[in-house]
Amino acid sequence: MTSPTPPISVDRLLDSDALRPLVPLLHFAWSDGRLSTGEAAAFRAPLLGMPGLDEEVRTELAGWLDDRNPPTAAELGRLEDAVLELLGDTIPPTLTAFARALADPGSPWAGEAGEVALSRAEHGLGLIGGEALRDLVDRRADAPDGAPVRRRHPTSEGDPPFDVDRLREHLALPHADLRRRVLDLLATEPFRFDPETPRPERRERTLEAIRILAREGLGSLAYPAEYGGADSPARSVAAFETLAFGDMSVVVKYGVQFGLWGGSVYQLGTRSHHERWLPAIVRAELPGCFAMTEISHGSNVRDLETIARWDPESGDFVLHTPHEAAGKEWIGNAALHGRAATVFAQLHVDGKSHGIHALVVPLRDEAGRPLPGIRIEDDGAKEGLNGVDNGRIWFDRVRVPRENLLDRFASVDENGVYTSEIPSSGRRFFTMLGTLVGGRISIAAASVSAAKTALTIAIRYSDRRHQFGPSGRPEIPILDFTTQQRLLLPRLAETWALHHASRGLVDRYDRHLRAGSPEGAGNEIEAEAAALKARASRHAIDTLQAARESMGGRGYRADNRIGQLKADVDIFATFEGANVALQQLAAKSLLLRYRDQVGDLRLWDMVRYIADRAGSRVRDLDPVTPRKTDPAHLRDPEMHAAAFQWREERLLHSVARRMKSLIDDGIDSFDALNVCQDHMVSLAEAWTDRILFEAFRDGVARAPTPAISETLDTLCTLFALSRLEADRGWFLEAGWFEPAKSKAIRTEVNRLCGEIREIAVPLVDAWGIPDDVLQAPDGLSGDGTGPGPA
Repeated sequence: MTSPTPPISVDRLLDSDALRPLVPLLHFAWSDGRLSTGEAAAFRAPLLGMPGLDEEVRTELAGWLDDRNPPTAAELGRLEDAVLELLGDTIPPTLTAFARALADPGSPWAGEAGEVALSRAEHGLGLIGGEALRDLVDRRADAPDGAPVRRRHPTSEGDPPFDVDRLREHLALPHADLRRRVLDLLATEPFRFDPETPRPERRERTLEAIRILAREGLGSLAYPAEYGGADSPARSVAAFETLAFGDMSVVVKYGVQFGLWGGSVYQLGTRSHHERWLPAIVRAELPGCFAMTEISHGSNVRDLETIARWDPESGDFVLHTPHEAAGKEWIGNAALHGRAATVFAQLHVDGKSHGIHALVVPLRDEAGRPLPGIRIEDDGAKEGLNGVDNGRIWFDRVRVPRENLLDRFASVDENGVYTSEIPSSGRRFFTMLGTLVGGRISIAAASVSAAKTALTIAIRYSDRRHQFGPSGRPEIPILDFTTQQRLLLPRLAETWALHHASRGLVDRYDRHLRAGSPEGAGNEIEAEAAALKARASRHAIDTLQAARESMGGRGYRADNRIGQLKADVDIFATFEGANVALQQLAAKSLLLRYRDQVGDLRLWDMVRYIADRAGSRVRDLDPVTPRKTDPAHLRDPEMHAAAFQWREERLLHSVARRMKSLIDDGIDSFDALNVCQDHMVSLAEAWTDRILFEAFRDGVARAPTPAISETLDTLCTLFALSRLEADRGWFLEAGWFEPAKSKAIRTEVNRLCGEIREIAVPLVDAWGIPDDVLQAPDGLSGDGTGPGPA
């Protein structure tokens, strides 16, 4: 066994034209004081095998590559000094590039063989050369005072590349004045949230808040001026959306009182009902309920079992709950405060059922006692929203005056004659429900606000919380970690997409109602409201959980509001329509969207029509697209739009073919629809992705400055690619992606997360949630004090 060869001095390395280029690699090879056998083999072979080295140089180099004879601490220190001296002002991207820059033109290391040998040696060290050099420079810069200096990210120090105040002002439109009024109220009692308030006190504080909102004129925004309103459904949704930055119990009770109870009287009733009840409703002098859901019937409203039977002798209706499970369930305002309710029941006249109708039914007397024949139970403590007094209601042959039937779409005269301008009971039912679509739009908007609150707290925390770091270096902000970015930043992008989509939907809904449509919200608006409510509520729930996890134990504290928001928002997936039912409603609408082109076909006729045309409707796949992986292509919005559109079309036609095949095989249409439910939900998800993307692109185009437009464009790209990545299994199966493209998209999402990380804090600051509304603990507040919220 040969004796170890002692290494020559560092000065000799530097003096040798043939060895000087290797100084950076030798430093990092020995930086931890040892060279393992595996490292030595992978690192040594390409260097010692380099052609063109004379034997003396090869022997001297072998002394520095002998793992049995490591350099001394002094030699290692001198080697580090030498690297820093040689480095200059610019840090090369790799050690190979650094070594070749140090080589003379005639040196073996300057040629192609030298590049190959150096690259293999660098690879054998198992490090990222440019990063290792940056860390060396940073470590030396921090060393003089000996204190562990925490690295601050550029986001925390420099100015963002866009005007945050200008973006905040832009996002507050429309109705910036209204949003500011609501925010000012949220910063005062009784609107501020206290997690330790007992349930009875919370309920009374919530009622007090509703009365204040009524006094401020914020309960009548959607109603005509003659009833003290602003005749603006859009302003009503804006108030609801902004209230959702605060206590969600106030938001929901506001929705029950002014949206559901008052809205049902206004939308389903006629002038006599409006004059009789609306003034007291908008002043919160007549707290009321929206009594639709039953214990045994939730989403299936058409088959509710409560009965309102016409009594020809008395000239009124007899309202009755036929059995215990037909009682009204989860009725907001019922347990304590409601004095009347809009009750949905099967209307029976002269032995014939005319389907679901709505009647206004008094519940309590002036002292708050249930009226004769009415039994009410408190639903008690819930997972969340414990400021809302939910209850159950049963009716035992309660007499309701004929005039209390909300008769916009159907009436019963004093002789017991039933009339309706809509002859079909099914169409009448869906027309009636269509007038109440504003509730779904409002829940979507409130869900976006909840996600904004969670992300504002979590992203600010992640930017300021330091943890881990390179060896011998200060800790770094946890938002610098890829996993943290992956957890939060695609959700940040989707929140912005939902913001633009919900604002656009509110605007179309408002214009539709102002146009005076006799049949509610319109099929397209109804379908989009269903889809957005489902997506936004699920997104809020997922985002709140991600925010909680991203903050570690800090996220579990009650005073940061995330836990309470999780509990409150969880029910958003259920009320105003269970999400999976709403997605199926949206998918059915897509199946029927060709009806205007081909006539008034039923759903099953339309399924056959689409299935027969499937081959000609789905565009052929460009054979080049699945293989393209360059960043310019991956970031191209035209590619994103094409992918979303192609997936939607393909799913639409495949679900139609699948249903047609089942029906042609003799399977009942209901069973065929049941078999295809998962397919329908996938179609709805694909459609939702497309409308979110298109809304976001429209938001980019309407940005107030080029810098803001560029920022939002990058964020929109992250949204699009993260959604394509989320469904990459489908795209791979369908042939839109090849494996290389799927991997490239994953890489590009990581790269975009890194870019968005630089501006993540300014982006949440632009939402404009004031600190005294956010109520974030110990320094988790920030710059959200601008002139209006987003």
